[in-house]
Amino acid sequence: MAGQIKYEERTRTGFKVKEPEMYHVVMYNDDFTPMDFVVEILMSIFNKTETEAFQIMYSIHRGTRAVVGTYIYDIAVTKAKEAVKRARQDGYPFRVETEPASSSGKN
Repeated sequence: MAGQIKYEERTRTGFKVKEPEMYHVVMYNDDFTPMDFVVEILMSIFNKTETEAFQIMYSIHRGTRAVVGTYIYDIAVTKAKEAVKRARQDGYPFRVETEPASSSGKN
């Protein structure tokens, strides 16, 4: 069939999916927030076992801070905000923040 144009359909198959950037949730030591409260937060919000929660709490207590979990941004921020909200409801100045996991901060 002379004069007909053939069209070739091309599809792009080499998609690269970028992994989401990860963020640490960091808890800081203070002289006012009770240890039991910190353990309860670690268990209820960060899904730590009682043993893990006590180990992390003592790590925070002995130092100045500790990474308590690493999540994608939205989850990290939500967990940090929930921990701070509960602390404020109970009258504690507990400090919980997020930072990029790629940063080279101390644990």
